[in-house]
Amino acid sequence: MHPDSTDPSDRQRRQVLALGAGLGTALALPLAATLVTPSAAQAAPSSPQPQGMTMSTITTKDGTTIFYKDWGPKNAQPIVFHHGWPLSSDDWDAQLLYFVQRGFRVVAHDRRGHGRSAQVSEGHDMDHYAADAFAVVEHLNLRNAVHIGHSTGGGEVARYVAKHGQPSGRVAKAVLVAAVPPIMAKTAAYPDHLPIEVFDGFRKGVADNRAQMFMDVPAGPFYGFNRPGVKPLPGVINNWWRQGMMGSAKAHYEGIKAFSETDQTEDLKAITVPTLVMHGDDDQIVPIANSALKAVKLLKNGTLKVYKGYSHGMLTVNADVLNADLLAFIKG
Repeated sequence: MHPDSTDPSDRQRRQVLALGAGLGTALALPLAATLVTPSAAQAAPSSPQPQGMTMSTITTKDGTTIFYKDWGPKNAQPIVFHHGWPLSSDDWDAQLLYFVQRGFRVVAHDRRGHGRSAQVSEGHDMDHYAADAFAVVEHLNLRNAVHIGHSTGGGEVARYVAKHGQPSGRVAKAVLVAAVPPIMAKTAAYPDHLPIEVFDGFRKGVADNRAQMFMDVPAGPFYGFNRPGVKPLPGVINNWWRQGMMGSAKAHYEGIKAFSETDQTEDLKAITVPTLVMHGDDDQIVPIANSALKAVKLLKNGTLKVYKGYSHGMLTVNADVLNADLLAFIKG
C-alpha cells in the first residue's frame, strides 16, 4: 500500500520522488503518455509444463553462497537473466515463465548480498558480480547461452561477456535492458553524465531509511508511476519493496558505487556477439542519453531498440511487448 503522507519520513519521501522527477527534467526526457500493462497476449500457451524446475545454491571460490533458479529442459538453449539493483531473480518472473513455457532453459541467480544469496561483507563490485555469474554458468555447464541483464544486471552482463563468456565460448547473444553501461556518473570522459551528488543521495536514502526509500522509488520514477495519468500498481510496488528488503543494506549501499561509477567502455568494445540494447526513452533512473545511445556505438555487433514513453521498469509493466521482442531476437 502507499505510504501515509502524514508519516514522519514524508520529507525524505518527497526528496526521493523529486530526485526521479528532476533527472527526467534535467535531461529533457519526454513524458510518458500512457502506461502499457501486460495483456492477455502474454498468457501461457497450452503446451505441457516442462520438467526440471530447480532452485539451489552454489558456493563461489571466495566462499559466497549464491542462490539460483534453473528451470526447463536441460538440453534446451539456456537464457541467463541478471537482475537490477536492489532486487533479486524474482524480478524476472514475467520472463522466466514466458520463456520456460516456450521450451527454453531459464536460469536466474540472486546477486551476492541480494535476495536469497549470502549477505557477505565484501565483493560488491562489478568484477565479483560477473565472477559469481560465471560460477553459476560453470556449475551448470551452460553453453550457447543468451545473457539478458537489466539495469545493474546489464553492467554485470557486459563485464561477464567481456571477461568470462566469450573466452570460454559459452555466450551466443547478449541483451542490455535499461542498462547502466557505459557509466552513469560524470567523469572527464563523460562530462555530460549525472553528478556524483545524485548517487550520494541514493546512498543517504539507503543509510537513513532504506525501507522507506524502497517504497518511494517504485511508487515514483522506477515504473513511471509519477507521470500524469499513469495509475500506480500496488502489487508491483510492494513486490519491489519485498525484493529489496530481502537483501543486505551493506550490499545495497556499496552496490551504488558499482552501478554508477564503473566505467564499462572497454567491456562494451570487447563484446563481439550479437547484442540487443533495449531502452525506454522515459527512463528516469538510467537516462537513455547517458546509456543506450552511447553503448550501442561502442558495441561491435549492437542493435538499438527504443521504446517511446517506457519507464525503467518496462520489463514488468510492459512485459508483453518486451518478451515478444526478446523472443524475436533470440530466435533471429
